[in-house]
Amino acid sequence: MSQARIAPNSSAARQAASAAEAAAGVRRVAVIGAGTIGASWAALFLAHGLQVTVSDPLPDAESGLRTLIGQAWNTLVALGVAPQDVPWSSLDMQPDPAAAVAQADFVQENAPEREALKTDLFARMDEAAPPEAILASSSSGLLMSRLQSRCRRPERCVIGHPFNPPHLIPLVEVVGGQQTSADTIARAMAFYRRVGKHPIRINKEVVGHVANRLQAAVWREAIHLALENVASVEDIDAAMSQGPGLRWAVFGPHMTFHLGGGQGGMGHFLDHLKGPIQTWWDDLGDARLDEATRAALLAGLKEESAGRSVDELAAERDAAIIRILASRRVS
Repeated sequence: MSQARIAPNSSAARQAASAAEAAAGVRRVAVIGAGTIGASWAALFLAHGLQVTVSDPLPDAESGLRTLIGQAWNTLVALGVAPQDVPWSSLDMQPDPAAAVAQADFVQENAPEREALKTDLFARMDEAAPPEAILASSSSGLLMSRLQSRCRRPERCVIGHPFNPPHLIPLVEVVGGQQTSADTIARAMAFYRRVGKHPIRINKEVVGHVANRLQAAVWREAIHLALENVASVEDIDAAMSQGPGLRWAVFGPHMTFHLGGGQGGMGHFLDHLKGPIQTWWDDLGDARLDEATRAALLAGLKEESAGRSVDELAAERDAAIIRILASRRVS
């Protein structure tokens, strides 16, 4: 006898279907800020066939934007998500952010990480954007509850924090503020999925969201170990990239340690290692980003870089990530 299938929650299913439909209807995207993050977003949106209007007040913003998009495009082509040629005809520049968002279905804001500036910008965009448009911020750590505080339609404002560079790294952290609607969050997540991202829902506002807090915790201990001369900056980096980093590219820390327990899973793992791990936690350092730390990091990175420029290192990183992403699609 076949088992009866449990029907999904009809309300949740309807909301998901509605959000997917709304995401499919997005045709025009405004990108506010033409720096590294904004240009990366613009390239990704262009690759997915969207009309993109970019706003930036700097007089040479367009030339810089085109250069950055051209660099990102090679990666998008290698990933198989973009045509060979950049559709420049789908790109427009508007110095005034109000004009840029006037016909947008979705807005991705990437202004400098200053709360007062972003709060003012959100109020201006809220006045100018169509009522149904979502206003998303790439903020790496600010709280949307504050950024939306002066908006007449705060329910359509949300954090959509990418990991750098957005055109390459799938993660987007979606966080609502106190006045953000559930519909906005669902529509934002559906839109990010449409353009090939992996959005995660963060249920509670915290400074730095989730991913930045995780990497900040690891980096603090890495700095502590370097300052204590436990190992060189280069070897500490290798301890991560040649060890846990490879596993974390597949599963996060919880699932990794679940597998570490063998057939007994996390329960077996904790039974055997909770004591030692607690002693490691108790012994973790508390590094400070002062001038002595700055000097130590710069000296260590100079040695690790071995004369390679930032552009060369970034190209090496991107090529490796492309191979990792390609292998995951195959598997």
